[in-house]
Amino acid sequence: MSERKLGSVTYHEVDQDYFDKRGLRRHAGVTSLWALGVGAVISGEFYGWNYGLATGGFGGLLVAGVVMAIMYYGLVYSIAEMSPALPHTGGAYSFARSAMGPWGGFLTGLAENMEYVITPAVVVGAIGLLMQEIVGSLFDVTANPWWNSLPFWWAVFYVIFVWVNVVGIEATMRFTVAITVLSIAVLVFFFIATLVSGKFDASLWTNIPKGGGDALPAGGGPMFPFGIKGIFESLPFAIWFFLAIEEVPLAAEESMDPRRDVPRGSVLAMHTLLIAAILTLFINTGLPGGAFLFGGSAFPLLDGFKAIFAGEKIAYFFGLLFMIGLIASFFTIIYAYGRNTYSLSRAGYFPKFLSVTSGSRRTPHVALFAGAVVGYAVALFVFILQENDLGAKIVAALLNMAVFAAVISYILQSTSFVILRQKLPNIERPYRSRWGIPGAVVSGTLAAIALVSIFLNDAYRPGVYGVAVYYVLGVLYFAIAGRHRLVLSPEEEFALTQGEKGVPGQEAFVATTADQEAILGRGTGGGAPPPTSPPPMSPPSE
Repeated sequence: MSERKLGSVTYHEVDQDYFDKRGLRRHAGVTSLWALGVGAVISGEFYGWNYGLATGGFGGLLVAGVVMAIMYYGLVYSIAEMSPALPHTGGAYSFARSAMGPWGGFLTGLAENMEYVITPAVVVGAIGLLMQEIVGSLFDVTANPWWNSLPFWWAVFYVIFVWVNVVGIEATMRFTVAITVLSIAVLVFFFIATLVSGKFDASLWTNIPKGGGDALPAGGGPMFPFGIKGIFESLPFAIWFFLAIEEVPLAAEESMDPRRDVPRGSVLAMHTLLIAAILTLFINTGLPGGAFLFGGSAFPLLDGFKAIFAGEKIAYFFGLLFMIGLIASFFTIIYAYGRNTYSLSRAGYFPKFLSVTSGSRRTPHVALFAGAVVGYAVALFVFILQENDLGAKIVAALLNMAVFAAVISYILQSTSFVILRQKLPNIERPYRSRWGIPGAVVSGTLAAIALVSIFLNDAYRPGVYGVAVYYVLGVLYFAIAGRHRLVLSPEEEFALTQGEKGVPGQEAFVATTADQEAILGRGTGGGAPPPTSPPPMSPPSE
């Protein structure tokens, strides 16, 4: 492996055995990308959001949801512009690398990687618990033998859905579309069933008394039973309505037309999720039990089905329907951490073996396996804590661990958008954000507020501290070793040439070592800088 110095960064040149510079196989269209964005998030409409009712009441969660929707729209429109301009599988890392250099790229990529590895662990925990209850009740299984234990079910689902991702992008995208459509169908059925059942009662939105306490059977409590503080404490749970939609750009190298499909898929997914979030909050909370009951429910949608339909056996059937939404997010976020890990390893930020791909299928199987091992270990760690009666607060904190990592990446991605507009004004932007720089600034500011709000509730701090420690350890690794092992991946080549030579991997891209050194040095010690073309005509925003 040879080395060469470009500016202040030392890069390693590698053989094709290390990674395939052609990138990943292109089979994803706009429908697949829409499904990828919706599928990653859809479990947030099935569970998780409802804990905001217990911290802020219906009004508190509603306001928090509006604020977080604004944050996500600003983020999604920013990503929709950056992704086709920098169509690499690195996604957020790629944006930050071109905007803020290697350190910015690593800090953003690591935060997003933590989000995508932790979130499947949270989701598979719910899947295992639900499977254990269904099997135990249907077959009268007692004492939970090994084949009906939580660790067993976690392993089963990890093996199945990691395998589907390894099989190839065609199978992955087909399954993503199918499971996402099924998840939406379950939600639509739930909404219709609630409204025609005659059991919906809007007064139950406000059945939490001021300051908490016993439920008010007829409602009539305040919209904000926990005051302004409750709004801030509800922000992390409102994020669960939209968490992980930002993963769509990770499929840029697998998109058949990333210039067109990634923006359309991202924005359409956001519109879909906003509608689903509004209907879920208003309709689910209006069923018997209201905000008080659903604020502490492990599975609010399932408990909603139980409120609509009487009968033990049919409740188990709806438990299987509930499983569809969990599987959709579990599967699609496995895809996300695989691509995120692959891109960071391909560029040398993570250990190089993580970017090895599987022969002709060219799927990042090592990255997929590694993320599964880490995610399973997180779930198992929580299980062990539960066995020792120490896990109650940790389990609650798990929901915020992924949010902590996510909002850090959101702040850095919003910052990247602003810097790229100023630093690289001449790169081709097939799509322009309709919210522009103000939208990115608002999004980053709201993400920073959400980051602070995570620490307001004592029950969630232990897990967040754990993620923070892991983040610091990652930074130390990069400072000591990672930054000295970078590789000229497509993301790095684009950053080095500042986009003035085109996009690596496309026919129009031509950039020699001298070109890269010239751009880095801006004519000092590396030759004359390349000519700068005038800005292209800005296409209309969508």
